Amino acid sequence: MISNGSVFKLGFFSPVNSTNRYLGIWYNNISAFTVVWVANRQKPLNDSSGVLTISKEGNLVVLNGQKEILWSSNVNNSVANSSAQLLDLGNLVLKDNTTGTILWESFKHPSHTMLPEMKISANERTGEKVQLTSWKSPSDPSIGSFTAGISRQGLTQAFIWKDDRPYYRFGPWNGQEFIGAPRYPLFHDKFNVVQNQDGTTYLITSLFVHSSHVVLTTQGNIEVRLWDSEKEVWEVEWKALLSACDVYGMCGAFGSCNSMSSPICSCLEGFEPKNTEEWNRQNWTSGCERRTPLQCGRVNTSVDKMKVPDFVEWSAAQEDDYCRQQCLQNCSCIAYAFDLGTGCMTWNRSLIDTQQISNASGVDLYIRVAHSELDTKGDVRKIVTIIVIIGTIFISIIVYLLWRGMAKHKDNLNQVKLQELPLFDFVKLASATNNFHESNKLGQGGFGPVYRGKLSNVQEIAIKRLSKSSGQGLEEFMNEVVVISKLQHRNLVRLLGCCVEGEERMLIYEYMPNKSLDAILFDSSKEILLDWTKRFNIIEGIGRGLLYLHRDSRLRIIHRDLKASNILLDKDLNPKISDFGMARIFRSNEDQANTNRVVGTYGYMSPEYAMEGRFSEKSDIFSFGVLLLEILSGKRNSSFYHDEQSMSLLEHAWKLWKADSIVALIDPMISEQCYEMEILRCIHVGLLCVQEFAKNRPTASTIISMLKSEIVDLPHPKKPAFTKRQIGLDTESSKPGQRKYSVNNVTITMIQGR
Repeated sequence: MISNGSVFKLGFFSPVNSTNRYLGIWYNNISAFTVVWVANRQKPLNDSSGVLTISKEGNLVVLNGQKEILWSSNVNNSVANSSAQLLDLGNLVLKDNTTGTILWESFKHPSHTMLPEMKISANERTGEKVQLTSWKSPSDPSIGSFTAGISRQGLTQAFIWKDDRPYYRFGPWNGQEFIGAPRYPLFHDKFNVVQNQDGTTYLITSLFVHSSHVVLTTQGNIEVRLWDSEKEVWEVEWKALLSACDVYGMCGAFGSCNSMSSPICSCLEGFEPKNTEEWNRQNWTSGCERRTPLQCGRVNTSVDKMKVPDFVEWSAAQEDDYCRQQCLQNCSCIAYAFDLGTGCMTWNRSLIDTQQISNASGVDLYIRVAHSELDTKGDVRKIVTIIVIIGTIFISIIVYLLWRGMAKHKDNLNQVKLQELPLFDFVKLASATNNFHESNKLGQGGFGPVYRGKLSNVQEIAIKRLSKSSGQGLEEFMNEVVVISKLQHRNLVRLLGCCVEGEERMLIYEYMPNKSLDAILFDSSKEILLDWTKRFNIIEGIGRGLLYLHRDSRLRIIHRDLKASNILLDKDLNPKISDFGMARIFRSNEDQANTNRVVGTYGYMSPEYAMEGRFSEKSDIFSFGVLLLEILSGKRNSSFYHDEQSMSLLEHAWKLWKADSIVALIDPMISEQCYEMEILRCIHVGLLCVQEFAKNRPTASTIISMLKSEIVDLPHPKKPAFTKRQIGLDTESSKPGQRKYSVNNVTITMIQGR
């Protein structure tokens, strides 16, 4: 069934990676298959025998092949003469044909999606609620762990609950916005809370066009999604949970969370950890308690711009001072806040789910503390001032010493950084490698040689030894130590320790018996080891490692030198990303950076990085795309440099794509009919990754979803960036007529335009 304006479609469908069948509603004119409502969520069909019909009682019902009712609209006052219609809003309605009365509508029984003009509601008298409920997984639309709706206890608030317990709280509604939710004009300006006389409170949106919606994800986040018709993807315009601080009650009672601090939890002024041992282990659930017992009538201290605590009590005060006096005159009042929209807010119980916020709406929170705490605070400020002055003088002395003797002190300073890692003895490493004998040499990179060794406990290791003549020296060595020592993931090579003795600099890694990916992939005698299953596992593993670096680790890491030789393979051919000497750590508020020193491997470099020195997560995505096409074709990107038809693997793949002959790109070693669709999908993803403009490339998380077919319809790729045939690396030494280009096994540190 298609709505009158062809906006939505109703029918039976199967989710990705599932054979179960469900009755649902999805967008009709949007290329990405996006379901917004599901009927028989708890009772799927196991075949294609499903039927939607109107029963003789006038109810909408879903029947299976045995005529069993799997789902019903369950209208008590149903009528015999009724009809169903799918509206252009995405609302399925059941009408009484005689009176035109709507007997039932899907908008009052939503699943995980809120569409334009839908109302989320709660009635405090009857207990009736209209809420969003998450899917269990992208493959299972049955009711998951999360629900989202509104609650009116004192002031109206919106919540996400996990298994009926608060998981995220938007904060009180002040007539214009929720106090404490991330500010996003499109979200707040078009949402409104209305209360009817019957006690029902509605959350209404009039914001969105048909190509947008709000969704409760399987991970428990609320996202506002807008369809980008040019990219043909759903763009997340806003989401509720941005950091760990947004999880309800993260820091316990009387604790305050600040995502910009480390650790993120601290006690409110006048309070201290209830369990210091747990608190030091970053287990903050026990919260904080008062240092000094509170006496009635004492003054308050303020904490600026807070997401106010839960369990608020409210009165219609018009002035801040009046609110303060009300709290001081009530001995059970422990905190207050004033907002023009809400009036006076007070708290008489433990302060829970308090958060310091800078990019969201917030109000000043005043907490009652003892006089002695205020005096202590003043003394502490004096002490801090003195410490700052002494620290400034000390830093000035250090800077002077460094200026006078940088070379002399440099190694000492660097060794301080190495204290986080186990230090290996040079003599033991020499013994483990038979004095770094040539027979134990695994390879040679820009950093220096890599050796295989065996310690006395029979543990096999790989030792990367800094060459004294290496152009990539101490800076890359220290960078790799600082970066990789803080990372742990199954698809990242594990750094076991380092050795710093005299002029020796060495990094010790876990040993990878199958060496690097390029050693097998581009060796015709070994390529047979990499069947399609192994290659897909390698592709997915690299993608997951990249997702960890970009999004899931404690640090945001841009690798900057992702290539086949930097992908190591363990005994089961599982991939591990290695060589972090050129990696860069991004702060949480950074999206891209510039450098005057371009490092990496030409052929894998994104155009904006190679030519302008701009790098970001999308630079790594470009390198991943090149690597992906190499794995699928079995050809090096550099193998086309002498080909007059194509300058690179990227151009070769694009020509085949445009000619609708992309199957010809597939390595004959994996070219089997049963895998063809999956391989072609991976090629499609690879071409999306190597698009010329960074904004068009997908993120690591989107790539994983694409590879796992969680995103069914992929956008059409745009023309990739092509590698130029003539690259001047040294204009002064160039000879007339000499062809210059860098191949994939050469790492460069600077590109100059010719």
